[in-house]
Amino acid sequence: MTPAGAAAPSAAGERSSPDAATTVGRIPVLDVRPVVQHGRRPAKAVTGESFEVSATVFREGHDAVAANVVLRDPAGRAGPWTPMRELAPGTDRWGATVTAGEPGRWTYTVEAWSDPLATWRHHARIKIPAGIDSDLVMTEGAQLYERAAAGVPEELRQPVLDAVAALRDEDRPAAWRLAAALSPEVEGLLARYPLRELVTASDAMPLLVERERALYGSWYEFFPRSEGTAERPHGTFRTAARRLEPIAEMGFDVVYLPPIHPIGTTFRKGRNNTLTAGPDDVGVPWAIGGPEGGHDAVHPALGTIEDFDFFVAEANRLGLEIALDFALQCSPDHPWVQKHPEWFHHRPDGTIAYAENPPKKYQDIYPIAFDADMDGLVTETVRVLRHWMGHGVRIFRVDNPHTKPVVFWERVIAEVNRRDPDVIFLAEAFTRPAMMHTLAQTGFQQSYTYFTWRNTKQELTEYLTELSGEAAAWMRPNFFANTPDILHAYLQNGGRPAFEVRAVLAATLSPSWGVYSGYELCENTPLRQGSEEYLDSEKYQLKPRDWAAAAREGRTIAPLLTRLNTIRRHSPALQRLRGVHFHHTDKDAVIAYSKRSGSNTVLVVVNLDPHNTQEATVSLDMPQLGLDWHESVPVRDELTGETYYWGRANYVRLEPGHRPAHVCTVLRPSTPQIGGSPTI
Repeated sequence: MTPAGAAAPSAAGERSSPDAATTVGRIPVLDVRPVVQHGRRPAKAVTGESFEVSATVFREGHDAVAANVVLRDPAGRAGPWTPMRELAPGTDRWGATVTAGEPGRWTYTVEAWSDPLATWRHHARIKIPAGIDSDLVMTEGAQLYERAAAGVPEELRQPVLDAVAALRDEDRPAAWRLAAALSPEVEGLLARYPLRELVTASDAMPLLVERERALYGSWYEFFPRSEGTAERPHGTFRTAARRLEPIAEMGFDVVYLPPIHPIGTTFRKGRNNTLTAGPDDVGVPWAIGGPEGGHDAVHPALGTIEDFDFFVAEANRLGLEIALDFALQCSPDHPWVQKHPEWFHHRPDGTIAYAENPPKKYQDIYPIAFDADMDGLVTETVRVLRHWMGHGVRIFRVDNPHTKPVVFWERVIAEVNRRDPDVIFLAEAFTRPAMMHTLAQTGFQQSYTYFTWRNTKQELTEYLTELSGEAAAWMRPNFFANTPDILHAYLQNGGRPAFEVRAVLAATLSPSWGVYSGYELCENTPLRQGSEEYLDSEKYQLKPRDWAAAAREGRTIAPLLTRLNTIRRHSPALQRLRGVHFHHTDKDAVIAYSKRSGSNTVLVVVNLDPHNTQEATVSLDMPQLGLDWHESVPVRDELTGETYYWGRANYVRLEPGHRPAHVCTVLRPSTPQIGGSPTI
């Protein structure tokens, strides 16, 4: 018996005590989920995030069983337990939705137990109407209810005691006595304070609760060096700080900077990745290190560390966090090359091996050799990260983590998060699924994804079903619509409508999404046909942009990005990953999906064809929206402000460049209609 709904210790003899030879328990509790690496790594959640805990629960014979989930906080204190329900009749699979608390290392446990009251109710409903052993059934019931009453708080106990008296009242008809025991008030009380027998607990499963930014946020990437002036084209942290306010006004939460360190001159790349650099070529920021310093220094053309501090302070004043690129590689001029030659691969001729991805050569970059001195590299990496943490950086976007040992990142992230659990690491790993999932399980709080290459309805549906399912317990996606390295053919060929479509998808499918500077200008010229590289890529040169002129001339989709970020901030459902549900449409070019969080339900319909207007019927799975099949409810299109009534089947017409999508909030049926036609 658990008073006040709390997971208090069971009475003596109530909890099973299996010995070493017993692995199942008195009432089997099997296959508890979520589980990561068989429980060796914690499942993940952020504060306020709800997720389902499930398990297989059954027992011998026909007596009823029940189950509940117990969350324990980092101090080991148990909170109120959450009743579980059988997810589908006859499956023995039970589940309950729980909500994560404050950041820290929690645990969750599934408790299964024999439910004698449910067993009695089942038998009584059959026997009493049939007149089978009525007096004996009433006596058994009175004894059970009397035991149950002892576990109900005294101030609430009287209805249960009244039920005991009714069951023992032999002057009343059996049907009346049974009805008194089964009244909604009594059943409600005993559901809150149940009589539990043979309580059997699963192993405690680890749960890591992190701050909300680990799951939710809007990212904007830009190169400070491109934000210069006419007098001095190479930007500084001071001149780049002027760009922060427009970024904040678009509703972004995180400003992500490519490497800001000194850039090597040996084998420096020129414009468009040419192998010979001219005297004015600025080099690739990922070729880190020079005489001025390495990973803990700033490029002198950007300013000083004090200038960087000013930049961070300005960002914080505007409500922006700074994410810094951490690329663990070196130019041939990096101080580590001379100080720690053992950290690099050496060829038979004694030279240090540069990076290669045949036939591509990256002679301006030396990769790290980890096995010669793993301990030294871990120590130095943590030192560098803590250096930037000391200057206000709490988010690191890690470049190509999949080319480094997983155990290295496990050690580094654990060491950093042990003292600073709020620091977030984003894995920029476009690689095989096993590596991406393992990096996430090992400690990375966020992950890049295949979103860029998922463009059809089938691809998006399958991929989001995967990401929002069991994988959501360890891998949090960040949907970047473009990056300095990736300009997908969809954007190259679809023009402005394609940029609008991908922004809507990224911002509404994933709680974290991002764009690289220039996305709002729909920059889409590739280096050459069939290439995903930008022509005149900002990786190799300065790229000044006239933002004011673009706004005056209407060459920007910044208003759409602003609106999407505003919708996200006011829609709790869009701040979560789990629970996305896809609805049927009769056109492959039209995709429809919904998300729910508490009372907030958002329904999105997108035309995936950037070239042609599409008309389709959207068939809504009404129960997934929290509605009955026959209902018709108002929905407000948050992109336009129009409100319409939708039911089970709805006609839509979506026109590229004009109305590429609907992002609708499902309103309560009592909300008055404020305009529009019955179809959208």
